[in-house]
Amino acid sequence: MSLLSQLSGTLINVGAVLAGTLVGLLLGGRLPERTQRTLLQTLSLVTLFIALDMAGELNRVSGGPIPGVILALISLAGGAVIGEALGIEEGLTRLGETLKRRFRGGGRFTEGFVAASLLFCIGPMTVVGGLQNGLTGDNATYVLKSTLDGIAALALAGAYGIGVGFSALTVLALQGGISLAAGAFAAGLLGGADPEVLKTNPYVLLITGMGGLIIVGISWNLMLAGLGWEDRRVRVGSLLPALVLGPLVLWGTGLL
Repeated sequence: MSLLSQLSGTLINVGAVLAGTLVGLLLGGRLPERTQRTLLQTLSLVTLFIALDMAGELNRVSGGPIPGVILALISLAGGAVIGEALGIEEGLTRLGETLKRRFRGGGRFTEGFVAASLLFCIGPMTVVGGLQNGLTGDNATYVLKSTLDGIAALALAGAYGIGVGFSALTVLALQGGISLAAGAFAAGLLGGADPEVLKTNPYVLLITGMGGLIIVGISWNLMLAGLGWEDRRVRVGSLLPALVLGPLVLWGTGLL
């Protein structure tokens, strides 16, 4: 399978984010601020729906007698401690500020870059779509994700500006990395399981559920931005280590 086939879904997704950002920038300056805020609130509500649907996967996983929601609580709490100790939120902010200075971005560049990067890259579609594309060349999941991301980029760019477009770099690095890694290690990847089977894998279900809870935080931040109360936002960047810690916690329960 060619490199282009393995990366086809990622490249489509990157194009959708850039196209959505461009349209959002063109329309954003022509819309009244009240309309921009209402669009941001609308995106927040849709994002919340998607996040709660993802979080519901926690009901389908358990570590012995420990329900999935408790596993998620332990992992998110531990991840938050690790994330704060590592200064992940501040690191993401510094990265956004560096890009802002490098490309002379203005306004809320960093907020747009961080919010869009997390929104586009946390979720089951990112993982499962990358495995499908890398293992079989099937980019259907990423094509669907591209449609959602393109619409979200349009709404975000109208409020946050060009920083949203630079999240395409995050999409390219993460999704492209998953696809290429899946193709390179196809023989040994989770015992060579079919990507469709992975959707019911307990580790994938746990990561999906925790990702949904993190995206609830993103939805909250979007709503606060729509209300003009950004100073009360959730530090979602600091929760990212939970996505690594969670599978370890689930594995550990199997040893009890």
